[in-house]
Amino acid sequence: MTNSPNKRKKSSSPSPSKNYYPAFLDITGKRCVVIGGGRVAERKCSPLIRAGAQVVVISPKLTKGLEALKKRRLIRHIGRLYRRGDMQSAFMAIAATDSREINLKVVADAAIHNALLNVVDNPHLCNFIVPSVLRRGLLTIAISTGGVSPAMARTIRKSLKELYSTELSKYLRLLNTIRTKAMQDIPDKRKRAALLKGLASPKSMRMLFQKGFREARRAALISLHNITPH
Repeated sequence: MTNSPNKRKKSSSPSPSKNYYPAFLDITGKRCVVIGGGRVAERKCSPLIRAGAQVVVISPKLTKGLEALKKRRLIRHIGRLYRRGDMQSAFMAIAATDSREINLKVVADAAIHNALLNVVDNPHLCNFIVPSVLRRGLLTIAISTGGVSPAMARTIRKSLKELYSTELSKYLRLLNTIRTKAMQDIPDKRKRAALLKGLASPKSMRMLFQKGFREARRAALISLHNITPH
């Protein structure tokens, strides 16, 4: 992390009694400010860009990766230290600096502008924390330990990565296609709901994991054919 030569102070863990509300946010077109130009800031920018946010990076210097994003116009760069007021109109901010002074400025501004705020490695300064994420096509699994152990969240993610293979991603795309067709061709709501529930049942998942996508696809299409009016 960059932005200041000040040494980072030891962060405190969040209260074990704090209960976070899990949510997936639509940030398409929303202004998201990342303070810092180091590797952590670079890592934080990627999911924001993927989600369609308007990403603004505030830092005197950028990593090569961030410079590449800038050249591709995927981020807007303000080449200086953070100033009060930079948070104006921001939906979200991520402070990825080593400077406690700058972090506290960002915290104060986020409160004034009602922005969502994550301060890296300082969960007690955040009003939201970022989970460890596993993506498999249409499937997204977010894992959090409430900020107590990000390392444990990453370990859990790795174990889930081995459990949920790319076969599941293919099957979800198939379910999306079948759902669209069912909405068009099956007027009976109960029959339609029963079909979709069955295709997502433990039995269907066992078939997918034990026999593979081809067999699961064949069974799903047979189920669709049998229930569709002819």
